[in-house]
Amino acid sequence: MHWEWLSSRVKLPLCTMDNQTLRTDILLVEGLKVSLESSIPAFILLLLIYIFIMVSNICLVVLITTERSLHQPMYLLFCNMSVNDVFGATIIIPHLLSNIFVPSSDRYIPYIDCVIQAFCAHFYASATHTILMIMAFDRYVAICNPLRYATIMTNRMVVKLSVSAWMVALLMVLILIGLSVRLSRCRWIIFNPFCDNASLFKLSCESVLINNIYGLSYTVVLLGSSIGSVTLTYLKIAAVCVLNNNKVLNSKALQTCATHLAVYIIMFVSGLINIILHRFPNLSDYRKLASILFHVVPPAMNAIIYGLQIKVVRQKIFIMFSRKRTTVAEVK
Repeated sequence: MHWEWLSSRVKLPLCTMDNQTLRTDILLVEGLKVSLESSIPAFILLLLIYIFIMVSNICLVVLITTERSLHQPMYLLFCNMSVNDVFGATIIIPHLLSNIFVPSSDRYIPYIDCVIQAFCAHFYASATHTILMIMAFDRYVAICNPLRYATIMTNRMVVKLSVSAWMVALLMVLILIGLSVRLSRCRWIIFNPFCDNASLFKLSCESVLINNIYGLSYTVVLLGSSIGSVTLTYLKIAAVCVLNNNKVLNSKALQTCATHLAVYIIMFVSGLINIILHRFPNLSDYRKLASILFHVVPPAMNAIIYGLQIKVVRQKIFIMFSRKRTTVAEVK
C-alpha cells in the first residue's frame, strides 16, 4: 500500500514489483528541510549569499583579466578558483531556493537532471582540490626558486596547469558517476538536499561493491594527493624561509602563502566535516547541512580572502570604487 500511495502522489503508473525495479525517470528529492516559519528567512539568507558569491567572484575575475598589472600566474591561477566557486554555488543554491516553498512531498526532479547535478557537485569538489594543488605549486616555485620563476611559470605553463586541473577532475568524476548510472533502479527517493553519487547508487538494489571500491579509491587518491602536495609544499617553503633568514622573503611568503593556506583549510574542513558525519547515521541532518555549507562557505570566503588580504587586489578594488564615485559626482 505504501508504494501505491507514493506512486499516486507522483501521478505515475505503479510499476510491477516482481524484480523490485521501478521504471520511472522521476525522483523525489528531500531538499532543504526547514519549518514553515523559517522558510522565508532561509530563502532570503541563501539568496543574499548566492548573490554575494556571484558578484564577488565575477568581479574578481573581471578585475584580474582587465588589469594588466594583475596578469601574474598567482592571480591567473586563482581565476580558476573563482570560476569553480561560481559553478559550485550555481549547481546547488538555485535548486534549493526553488524548492524551499514547495512541499517536501512534491519536490520532484527528473533522473537525468539528478545525474547532471551529482556530476557537477563532485566535479566542483574535485576541481577545488586540483586547482589548490596547482596554486600550491606556483607558490613553491615563487618562494623556493624565485630566480627561475619567470622562466618556469610562463603563460604556457599557467594554461597547462589550469587545463590539467580541470581535466583530471573531469576524468575522475566521469568514472565515478558512470559507475552509478549503469545500475538499474528500484527506488526513487533521494534522502539528501541535492543529488550526489551516493544518492544515485543507493537507488539501486544491485551490488554496489565496485562503486564503493572506486569511491574509496577516488577519495583516497584525491585527498591523499591534495594533502600530500600542499603539506610537502609548505614544509619546503618553511625550510627555505628558516634557512635564508631573509625578512623580505619571509614577509612575502607569509602574505601569499597564508592566503592560499586559509582557502585550503576552509575547503578541507568543510569537506572533512561532511565525510566524518557520514559515519554517524544518527547525525544525518547535520551531515546534510554540512553538504550544503560546502557549496556555500568556501565560495563566499575565497573571494573575501583573496580580495581583501592581497594588497594589490585590495588597492585595485579601492581604485575601481573611487573612480565610480568620482564619475557619479561629475554627473551630478
